[in-house]
Amino acid sequence: MRFMKTLGLAIAASAFAIGAATAQEQVTIATEGAYAPWNFSNPDGTLDGFEIELARDLCERMEADCEIIAQDWNGIIPGLTAGRYDAIMAGMSITAEREEVISFAGPYTLSPNGFLVPNGSDLADMPGTGERFNLDTNTEAAMAALEEVKPLLEGKVIGVQGSTTHANFAREHLADVAEIREYGTTEQHDLDLQAGRIDAVLADAPTLRATMEKPEFQGEFSIVGPGYVGGILGRGVGVGLRQEDEELRTRFNEAIAAAAADGTIKELSEKWFGTDLTPAM
Repeated sequence: MRFMKTLGLAIAASAFAIGAATAQEQVTIATEGAYAPWNFSNPDGTLDGFEIELARDLCERMEADCEIIAQDWNGIIPGLTAGRYDAIMAGMSITAEREEVISFAGPYTLSPNGFLVPNGSDLADMPGTGERFNLDTNTEAAMAALEEVKPLLEGKVIGVQGSTTHANFAREHLADVAEIREYGTTEQHDLDLQAGRIDAVLADAPTLRATMEKPEFQGEFSIVGPGYVGGILGRGVGVGLRQEDEELRTRFNEAIAAAAADGTIKELSEKWFGTDLTPAM
């Protein structure tokens, strides 16, 4: 009888452990769904873009059953910490400020920023166009290039998406010469740029290229100015996670490393951005 009781307890414990493991395999990933080509919603409501395809690939490598949902950008970190989903893949840069609240796996991409301006404007010949600077490793040259740009931006209105590293960069480095106007989505500042209500948009280069490919923007706008990475812009785009979810962070890191090593990130970034954004691993 004691043996049967012990056996019964062992079976129950095993069943509980298996159930817990199965529950851990369910991973809900939040994305913005409004940040093309990183992530966006198709007319039929389905999510698409670089991060949607990458998320599916990473989930397959982790042998996880993943659901990808859309979440407004401004509430995306609070939603994670409140437990409404398990991870964020939404073009989110890894910064020290964010790491005070959440943790990150990755990065899975690294891309510079830039300015989108109308062709023929007095910003179209901005110095430093095509050059790239790391604010962590080449600070002196980066600041010198920025000082060359600032006189052109005197009195201009620069649009940025709020609560982003680009908004932080603009406030820290450009607010002394230009008005920084924040928007809820990239689409909103694109529309104001097209209408002439702002002089430039500051964002990551892949997002700006996606804007330029829209029919109403083709041939009318250019990406100019030096491109920056590092510093206040962070150390690349990664998967946002709750700080206590160390096991899930390890699994994502292993999957990202494998996707970088076998060329999957290169393939997907070239498909969606036209260039390889794989970070040095």
